[in-house]
Amino acid sequence: MKFSRVAIASIGYVIPEVEITSDWIESELRDVYDRLKLPPGRLEGMSGIASRRIWKDGTRLSNCSIASCQAALEAARFPEALLSEIGCLIHASVCREYLEPATACRVHHHVGLGDQCWVYDVSNACLGIVNGAAQIATLIESGAIRAGLVVGTEDSRGLLRATLEQLRSDPGLTRQSIKPAFASLTIGSGSCAWLLVDREWWLGVGGESQGAGVLGAVARSKTEFHELCQSDTDQAGSGMLPTMQTDSEQLLEAGVQTGSATFFGLLGELGWSVDQVDATICHQVGAAHRRRILEALGVPLSKDFSTFRHTGNTGSVALPTAFAMAIESGFVGTGDRVALLGIGSGVNSVMLGLDYGSVAVKGVGTQSPR
Repeated sequence: MKFSRVAIASIGYVIPEVEITSDWIESELRDVYDRLKLPPGRLEGMSGIASRRIWKDGTRLSNCSIASCQAALEAARFPEALLSEIGCLIHASVCREYLEPATACRVHHHVGLGDQCWVYDVSNACLGIVNGAAQIATLIESGAIRAGLVVGTEDSRGLLRATLEQLRSDPGLTRQSIKPAFASLTIGSGSCAWLLVDREWWLGVGGESQGAGVLGAVARSKTEFHELCQSDTDQAGSGMLPTMQTDSEQLLEAGVQTGSATFFGLLGELGWSVDQVDATICHQVGAAHRRRILEALGVPLSKDFSTFRHTGNTGSVALPTAFAMAIESGFVGTGDRVALLGIGSGVNSVMLGLDYGSVAVKGVGTQSPR
């Protein structure tokens, strides 16, 4: 699909307080490593992830989403008098607080949005926020709304805790059977919100940021691969101590296959060539995934911005936050053609093509990892 009137005006994000290094995780698994004769440094060496962030115990994820939305609105200098013009709020992370109501409800209430706003949750593994952005863009393009917020907060504390306990307590663990748990040890926490607007309306009400024009979106699904990465039953509102089984090697190949189809579909939709793409931001899985997908797309590493080394894989907020950090670092500039390369288990892929102008960004919390 193509868009002519939609822009990402601003981004707000929150960085968790607690840093967890790959070395620390391996120290927690020292007995397991010794028994299986695994070399120290294996986790970082295989993933390229040196550290990740997690929230402090007791952190409520909806509070983080509220902070991200407020940061996005503050970055855009969005007038309080126009909050009623935000016609859609989507909470789009894997993590949520309850089976019902939607986590978006509490976020909507505390951000102070109007009562004519569409308010709901979307969940699609690591693609949630990109999916939500495409839905809001469609509403804006149709003229149904003038602005919308998509936000998510991922909390990896429970997954990390449950995975460590599972590995330490399994006397039958082998070098082969530990592999499906590997991806769980790379997961980090984070929160991010995008404010999307009708460009003409936004400039008409005095919006300061030109935004990044959303030119188009393309989706591809290869659901024959849906069993390659699975969490357990939905535990929203209970202990939130999930476990996850991932066939990392097959998932990598399936992701490359699906992502390649999506990327070349996006180029065709927008009439771009690979050489005309000035910058890419890919889903932040790890070094092997980044290298393989960019090789398959014919995109040099120098054109891609990554954050996973110090943030890990933060699920649905990984790509959105990496885009914010790319803007802050000056990696993207006015007039750049930017491709956002979303890939998620299932296997699904959604990619957006942007005409970058200027996007206001505000990060909250501890200093952003670089």
